[in-house]
Amino acid sequence: MLDTSNDLKPWIVNRADPYVLKHTDGLYYFTASVPEYDRLVLRKAATLDGLVNAQETVIWRKHETGEMGNHIWAPELHFIEGKWYVYFAAGTAEDQWAIRPYVLECGDEDPITGTWVEKGKIKLDFESFSLDATTFEHNGERYLIWAQYKESDSNLYVAKLANPWTIIGPQVLISTPEYDWEIQGYRVNEGPAVLLRNGRIFVAFSASATDHRYCMGLLEASLDADLLDPGSWTKHPKPVFETNEETENYGPGHNSFTVSEDGLTDLMVYHARPYKELIGSPLSDPNRHARIQAFNWKEDGTPDFGVPGK
Repeated sequence: MLDTSNDLKPWIVNRADPYVLKHTDGLYYFTASVPEYDRLVLRKAATLDGLVNAQETVIWRKHETGEMGNHIWAPELHFIEGKWYVYFAAGTAEDQWAIRPYVLECGDEDPITGTWVEKGKIKLDFESFSLDATTFEHNGERYLIWAQYKESDSNLYVAKLANPWTIIGPQVLISTPEYDWEIQGYRVNEGPAVLLRNGRIFVAFSASATDHRYCMGLLEASLDADLLDPGSWTKHPKPVFETNEETENYGPGHNSFTVSEDGLTDLMVYHARPYKELIGSPLSDPNRHARIQAFNWKEDGTPDFGVPGK
């Protein structure tokens, strides 16, 4: 089981945007952004504690020229219809801010030793800074949720997928920064993470600049609703996870969800810094550490993420 004897201690250091998948083989797989933003890494272990010192393997490196040549960000590992997929964002070698979502595929049993094939860029309705794609399956259909800039806002969109790298049908805006806690430094909704529970789909997301003001919000929709109808989605008016100075968790966000080894405890994986004042800029400061903690459910069926580090 996960050792929570010292919750103030980071779980995996210098790994931002952490993503954990508990696979059908019972093993945990971990990936995250590395401070150099130049490669994709994977590690696996039988336990969550085992991931801390598990060997980390580079499964892909950035290109020297062209697309996928810069700012390799926020990878997620998914297992879809018998194959492994990594969703990640990348700029071009010539323009680090020309960031778009990309997909890799591996048909081998072990994604760490297997061969990864580039499936290319996810084609979106319009060209702009876009990242943090995540995917989920509901009622036999697969969906994609991602963040994309329009004018001055980073918004969240949802669409159906024809296959893991191809959108089909409309691309629908479901959330835009509107509350004070979403517009600190920048107007940002990003980093969506999906929970399906209690007849609802919950989408945790991150908001504001990636310093101590970074925090998490929550969207929800009924699983009986049309997820491509913007009116099906409700945003909670207050942040659900934010900086806590007592526990030295600053700017918690960009999370994923997993479960304990026995499958009985829901866990949230996220990153935070152990201090408020940055070393350099938010992106050059390497000390966004991966953290993990259990969360509960309220009587109304919504998740209660509690306080970071408690």
